[in-house]
Amino acid sequence: MRMAIYICAYLCLVGSLMPNSSEDQLQRRAVLHRLLTKGPARTQHALVDALVAEGVTATQSSVSRDLRELGAIKTTEGYELPDSESDDRQQMAGIADLLRKISPAGPNLLVIRTAIGAAQRVALALDRCAWPEMIGNIGGDDTVFVATESALAQKNLIARIERSART
Repeated sequence: MRMAIYICAYLCLVGSLMPNSSEDQLQRRAVLHRLLTKGPARTQHALVDALVAEGVTATQSSVSRDLRELGAIKTTEGYELPDSESDDRQQMAGIADLLRKISPAGPNLLVIRTAIGAAQRVALALDRCAWPEMIGNIGGDDTVFVATESALAQKNLIARIERSART
């Protein structure tokens, strides 16, 4: 019986520490957004510490979900919010120095090598360009996989990326 009381007390304590209401979530995301507009955060734990310092209850897992919902990306500087500009040239100019190599892999896949830690930023820029040759992409740490609908679309996309990155 005593063990059940301890477990219940522990769960109540842990439950009170966990940010779970949608109001808490909105507040946490608003503060997180404000923090990220000041500059990148090196780690998720640094963001948790900054949120707690502002009186906002947060855990690493809640911050991870919030970053995903806010569209934050991990760059070489840390976690940051993407630029709001959507012009293709600006998007590509912002990542041109991060591109290392573009290689076809079969008729429907491009492998784009980037600077270490830059693949998600490159993938986001490509997404924002919304070029018709591109079906979608996946950004890792230093590699982006881009799916195209055909070999011709793949060839055109390579040319478009290379041309956009030069200007």
